[in-house]
Amino acid sequence: MASDASDHPGAAPRPENCAQTPPEEKRATYKDVLDAPPNRVAEVVGGALYTHPRPASPHARASTGLGARLSIPFDYGSGGPGGWWIVDEPELHLGEDIVVPDLAGWRRENMPEYPIAAYFSQAPDWACEVLSPSTRALDEGPKQAIYAREGVGHLWFVDPDARSLCAFLLRGGRYALIGKRTGDDPVSLPPFDAIEFNLADLWPPARKP
Repeated sequence: MASDASDHPGAAPRPENCAQTPPEEKRATYKDVLDAPPNRVAEVVGGALYTHPRPASPHARASTGLGARLSIPFDYGSGGPGGWWIVDEPELHLGEDIVVPDLAGWRRENMPEYPIAAYFSQAPDWACEVLSPSTRALDEGPKQAIYAREGVGHLWFVDPDARSLCAFLLRGGRYALIGKRTGDDPVSLPPFDAIEFNLADLWPPARKP
């Protein structure tokens, strides 16, 4: 269902949901990310190191499904306009912050050449976070503020538990909600409103009784 536009400043961070360096310790750096256990996703936000486990299966299904729906028409230009790089879990180095959205996209007019590097230093034009209980506060709070600061024009939040997708547009340095879809609603939202897909494609099928 579509919803009215509104500002979305984000929730306060809850570092207890993630492993975090205590505030009195030295500021975390890229070396801390490299030294993190290989089975955990590591990010540096506001000088603190956050680590969290690899996503559970509903999260992975939502991220994979959305990437599949967007990559073919927008990255490869089959059945859609093309003109994008769509990347799964890119590591973004944005100032002193290091974040890993579930999906991100760059318009090729803004990033003509795909970088061959360990990470991306150019902010994307679109980012998507798939929310989970352990990362929701970080995604909707500090990471959202980083995306706004860096001028990421479009931000999506996908919630597998609520089976919802919320799309935000950056306006005057703040994100405004421009659309919400739930359940099996059709989805055609900026910046990917040139196509339509069914939101139910992102959820695991219902179990047979």
